[in-house]
Amino acid sequence: MIAAMAGLIAMLCLLFAVPDRRLAIDPANSLVTATVSFFGFAKKTARFPKVEGSADVAGDDVRLDVRLDAAALIAPDSVTERRLKGEDFFDVARHPIVRFVGSGLRATGSAAGTIEGSVIARGVGRPARLYVRFSRPIETLAAGGAFHVSAVTEIDRRDFGMTAYPLIVGGRVRIAIEADLQPSG
Repeated sequence: MIAAMAGLIAMLCLLFAVPDRRLAIDPANSLVTATVSFFGFAKKTARFPKVEGSADVAGDDVRLDVRLDAAALIAPDSVTERRLKGEDFFDVARHPIVRFVGSGLRATGSAAGTIEGSVIARGVGRPARLYVRFSRPIETLAAGGAFHVSAVTEIDRRDFGMTAYPLIVGGRVRIAIEADLQPSG
């Protein structure tokens, strides 16, 4: 009797199990921004229009891999853009890609959570916690279809060797991700 019950439970689990899914970031409908204080009272924001990556969804867990083309970043003015792409900041000639890799979604609401991971820039990786909000409840993400994710994290640029202009440019950088994810493959 116990063996039959265990078999029935196993069959039900297989029947209702949600398969793992891979989703790709839709570059045409995604954007990443980085905002830093400027002179202590203003802010400057750089945009990263070339975003790619994926999300692997397994049950209620999400693993993210987001890649930014730092060489394509757009700043508010040409001087700032040239400096950000130069050796003092992103050094795009040697390190053209900025990346966030994370997993272990911890729900903080029906459509919100945190993902622990790392930001990798200039060849340096540092831990980061991504605060995410999904366009629908977490438990439905693996069921199918596209969804939107909004996410933010904050890093210290100095942890990545970006130490230039400390009296002008703040150390803390707020990174915001807006991305549509579409079924892949």
